[in-house]
Amino acid sequence: MAELSLKSSNTTEVKKKSFIKKEDGKINWPITILLIVCSLTILFPLYITIVIAFKQPSEMMGNVLSLPKTWSFSNFVQAIKMTNFFHTIMNSLIITAGAVIVTIVTNSLVAYAIARNMHKKFYKFVYFYFVSAMFVPFSMLMLPLVKQVSFFNLDNKIGMIILYMVFGISMNTLLYVGYLKNIPLELEEAAYVDGAKQWTVFWKIIFPLLKPMHATVGIMTALWAWNDVMMPLVILSDQSAATLPLAQYIFQSKFGTNYNVAFASYLLALLPLLVFYLFAQKWIINGVTKGAIK
Repeated sequence: MAELSLKSSNTTEVKKKSFIKKEDGKINWPITILLIVCSLTILFPLYITIVIAFKQPSEMMGNVLSLPKTWSFSNFVQAIKMTNFFHTIMNSLIITAGAVIVTIVTNSLVAYAIARNMHKKFYKFVYFYFVSAMFVPFSMLMLPLVKQVSFFNLDNKIGMIILYMVFGISMNTLLYVGYLKNIPLELEEAAYVDGAKQWTVFWKIIFPLLKPMHATVGIMTALWAWNDVMMPLVILSDQSAATLPLAQYIFQSKFGTNYNVAFASYLLALLPLLVFYLFAQKWIINGVTKGAIK
């Protein structure tokens, strides 16, 4: 019996090796074609944006896909003036950074309280209540929200930071609670035995262990707050507090036919996120992969 089992194991190993050798050197064409198509759907619009941004209005009558005759930065200078670029990008940076910091701190606290008390009916109800908020569209809450925000004088940058934190709590609670379930309770119990308080346990032990999920939540919040147009459009009453996407929207509604300057402003808005990704891609990829695995 032992010899038969050894023979069967050897035959299976030979089959596996032959299968691997057969697959070596071959290209998986369906996946490769799919990747090429997906890449083109991103690169082709980016190419058009760059080409139009550097072209002069007189060159738009010809082939849109052709390269500009002279690479000029005049459209970018005009876009900076028309959108008040440096002021609006500072507003976007303040709102985005504030939303990321406040969201990570508050939502991790809420999720920790829920995750460690899921055996209680109240916390289980709160968890499902937060998660169910993901299915409520923003358009349904828009008009009541505008009145409520203006009543509390939160139609400003501080109000925007609070709203991003509140509207992100449903998805973030789902992510944090799922991650916290994989952190053993023995770590906290050992800290309690050593005399640590609950706040100390959270900030010294749990909060650092949530770094991968902090990265995931921070990326999602930053992309949402930076690119969002609808919420600043209906909430911000002071034009001086306008974010960069909102300034671009107002500019496009006024000068809709000036595509060269409009596309130049889009590239200017893209640059900060591109620089952020180039410097933080290591943490971004680790945060997303570890968050997904957990």
